[in-house]
Amino acid sequence: QVQLVESGGGLVRAGGSLRLSCTASGSIFSANAMGWYRQVPGKQRELVATITSDYSTNYADSVKGRFTISRDNAKNTVYLQMNSLKPEDTGVYYCNTGRNVAALLPQRIFASWGQGTQVTVSS
Repeated sequence: QVQLVESGGGLVRAGGSLRLSCTASGSIFSANAMGWYRQVPGKQRELVATITSDYSTNYADSVKGRFTISRDNAKNTVYLQMNSLKPEDTGVYYCNTGRNVAALLPQRIFASWGQGTQVTVSS
C-alpha cells in the first residue's frame, strides 16, 4: 500500500508563495503519474495539477500560470510550487499516485490518502 506524506503548507498573505512536498513510498514512484488535489469543506476534492512519468504536466484552469508541479524520482517526491496565491486557494492539499492521469481523477477510488497539508491564504 502506498504511503503519502504531504508537507509545506501554512498561512500566507495573498500574493505570497508556498512550496508543498509529497513523499510517496510503497509504490514504483518513477513509473507513476502524480497529482495534487485541493479540498475545501463542503466541496468535492479538486485535482489541481498532474505530472506523468515522462514529466508532462497539466493544471486546472484556476491555478494555471501560478502553480508549478515537479518531481524528483530519486527522492520519491513531488512538489507543488504555488505563487501569486489567492484566498480561494485556501484548502487542504493532498497528493496521490496512479498509473496515468486518468487514474488520478478525483472520482476514482484510491487505496489511501495522506494526512494532507493545510494552506490558508489571507486577503
